[in-house]
Amino acid sequence: MQCPTCGSIDDKVVDSRPSSDHTVIRRRRECLACHARFTTFEKIGFVQLMVRKRSGLERAFDQSKVLTGMRRAAQGRVAESVLADVAEQVEQSLRQLNVPSVSSEQVGLAVLTALKELDEVTYVRFASVYKNFERPEDFAQELSTLRKDAPPKDGADT
Repeated sequence: MQCPTCGSIDDKVVDSRPSSDHTVIRRRRECLACHARFTTFEKIGFVQLMVRKRSGLERAFDQSKVLTGMRRAAQGRVAESVLADVAEQVEQSLRQLNVPSVSSEQVGLAVLTALKELDEVTYVRFASVYKNFERPEDFAQELSTLRKDAPPKDGADT
């Protein structure tokens, strides 16, 4: 690391501390040439995740677009902070595929999977746009699938 005071590249780390969310490390450094102290921050650099659109074009993954779609579907049902966490989880799940690009369908399915666990109404709202529902029967079919996947409620056997 180059010293901001004298420009020397010889330094030593005097102290290291992680941030509260453990995504950044703060390092105090001391220049070996002029003994000036300075702070650097270290964080993981990700390769840009690309999304292949249906048209074949590729665009950089934009977590804010995922959040906007979920926000519309969850209007009045789920807190913004929870949606932000889910958007982060969706991006992480896509990155865990270890591929340079994913299809827009994979993004949509990852969002649907996360919303299904979070809130069923939000899931159906999102699915209606993502799956392009055109008739009431489309909703009924999705609800039927949702009910089949749901665990039985306590006391349902009585």
